[in-house]
Amino acid sequence: MSEPLLSLDALKQAVADGQIDTVLACMVDMQGRLVGKRFQAEFFLDSAFEETHCCNYLLADDIDMEPVPGYAAASWSQGYGDFVLKPDLATLRRVPWLEGTALVLCDVLDHHHRQDLPHSPRAILKKQVARLAERGYLGMFASELEFYLFDEPYEALHRRNYSHPKTAAHYIEDYSILQTTREEPVLRAIRKHLQASGIPVENSKGEWGPGQEEINVRYAEVLTMADRHALIKHACKEIAWQQGKSITFMAKWRYDLAGSSCHIHSSLWDLKGKKPLFFDAKDEFGMSRLMRGWVAGQLKYASEITYFLAPYINSYKRFQAGTFAPTRAAWSRDNRTAGFRLCGEGSKSVRIECRIGGADLNPYLAYAALIAAGLAGIDEQLELGAPFAGDAYLDDQLPEVDKTLREATAALDGSRLLRQAFGDAVVDHYVHTARWEQKEYDRRITDWELQRGFERY
Repeated sequence: MSEPLLSLDALKQAVADGQIDTVLACMVDMQGRLVGKRFQAEFFLDSAFEETHCCNYLLADDIDMEPVPGYAAASWSQGYGDFVLKPDLATLRRVPWLEGTALVLCDVLDHHHRQDLPHSPRAILKKQVARLAERGYLGMFASELEFYLFDEPYEALHRRNYSHPKTAAHYIEDYSILQTTREEPVLRAIRKHLQASGIPVENSKGEWGPGQEEINVRYAEVLTMADRHALIKHACKEIAWQQGKSITFMAKWRYDLAGSSCHIHSSLWDLKGKKPLFFDAKDEFGMSRLMRGWVAGQLKYASEITYFLAPYINSYKRFQAGTFAPTRAAWSRDNRTAGFRLCGEGSKSVRIECRIGGADLNPYLAYAALIAAGLAGIDEQLELGAPFAGDAYLDDQLPEVDKTLREATAALDGSRLLRQAFGDAVVDHYVHTARWEQKEYDRRITDWELQRGFERY
């Protein structure tokens, strides 16, 4: 069996042997999607393995790929020039679900100075990884991604404006083996292809909604995990499409069905990744002082980082009581009603799970925000209060998770923490992104408004 990850020499040999003829050189955009170029493999090996170029509007547009006015980094007045895509050859891998294809993820560099572009998602996370390393820490993260599977292709759904899509199941299938057997042709292909591309899959399972699935992969160093997260979402959509199916990672695609989350597990280890730093056998809950500060920081700054966990108007539709999505920023011991949950026992498994994020988040931005908040808690020597017990949905004394994009945008704009950690220009860039999302929604007429008011108003 061929190795999933490729060295440059191994790619050269695979090209020479006729195994690979196409190389995808990809960056991750602000929405967390892969964009880039398909290279004939020999041309990639000739020069593009060192760098290639893309239009800089790719980090100054919205989810519809429309150039958004008002960014300082790129605009019509500046001519929408180029930036550099620098392949990170450590991410070079086979794409087993596409014939003869390899893929590499790229860093985005300034066209003139060849430095990381500060507002690019991968650069934002790399900066926070460096801050961890300065303190002797290695972040270990894992994403639990949920999504809905539909028995129709995207093209058919688009033709009828995504109205009444047919889910792959007609009843709640949480942990159901019978129903997930019916969905196994797609899920098995996803597991096998991800595994063959170098992403260690632990399991898949049915989730709380009809046709809702979850994919779980092994935890990894934080930048590696962010790369894997972006590839997982991309792979799931392509593999489903190949079987005449479709997948959505919307946080809430239908108001009366469960939303789709991205629970993020995090812990700190030593720089060699050998010694976990979050465990203390003498502590009541097995939490080290370092872990307590990390969690306390994420709690204190939960509002300021919410935008990076919930970046769209739709994201906030998910935060509903009694749905397993959190409405309160509290921490708990194995309690799924709270925004943060203590998981695991023992030195190698104890970790904190952030339950606020939806499946629509950008992993680089979400991870970076959680690191910034966690480090602030450590640096400020914050004390962690007692864990919450009970139904967090019913306790109005607990701080709320931001209910709207407007609230989250205001908190981001005013965040001294994130301005210090990311830089003013980066925060301003994403505040502008958030405000554009809000503006675009505010001027639209929704189907709900039309159906409710066309005759009755």
